[in-house]
Amino acid sequence: MAPSILIVEDEPDIRDLLKFTITRGGYDVLEAESAEHALQILDLKLPELAIIDWMLPGISGVDLANKLRREELTRQLPIIMLTARSEEIDKLKSFESGVDDYMTKPFSPRELLARTKALLRRSGAPVDNIVELEGICLDLQSHEVTVGGAKVHIGPTEFRLLELLMRHPNRAFDRSQLLDRVWGRSVYVEERTVDVHVLRLRKALQPHGLDRLIQTVRGIGYRFSPST
Repeated sequence: MAPSILIVEDEPDIRDLLKFTITRGGYDVLEAESAEHALQILDLKLPELAIIDWMLPGISGVDLANKLRREELTRQLPIIMLTARSEEIDKLKSFESGVDDYMTKPFSPRELLARTKALLRRSGAPVDNIVELEGICLDLQSHEVTVGGAKVHIGPTEFRLLELLMRHPNRAFDRSQLLDRVWGRSVYVEERTVDVHVLRLRKALQPHGLDRLIQTVRGIGYRFSPST
């Protein structure tokens, strides 16, 4: 599956232009016409990046960015702010809210796409739908896992779990974070379910001697730990 980008824009014409631009770049698009709608979407799916309009009805784009930076689940979500405001004080306020980039309307679709790609690269998003580390290759398009060209058979939940861990090497996730980001906030499962799927993932990697990469962090949860 291609990386997904959340567009939060209340003006339909601009939202359509954004969708067209991002889709042509090879990304999946999630659309929201308000901050409240965006939060509902984020409860179900965490995108790789968000493009947020400053002047939204109700909760403003700046306030939404502030809220996302306070939430553990979205704290590291890359954000591009779009706005008609061009004064320096407005740019400073935007960056103080935690956004990663800022573009003034009217904007160049080509420049927006270029900035989107650059920000995704810096954030560790997959390149050409491939995540590869320590000899493990994840194809996000076909949902296949290979090690040295040999296919590793894992279930869809184990795939999402491995993708999350590999995209954040050496970062320890507690079980509640893994539940939020792999299963989603709208799904209720017990924390011990995480342990079951980690065990299955380790068993799948064991024949290749790579189960050691999925490490238990005592008192916290799990992490993917490269050997270098």
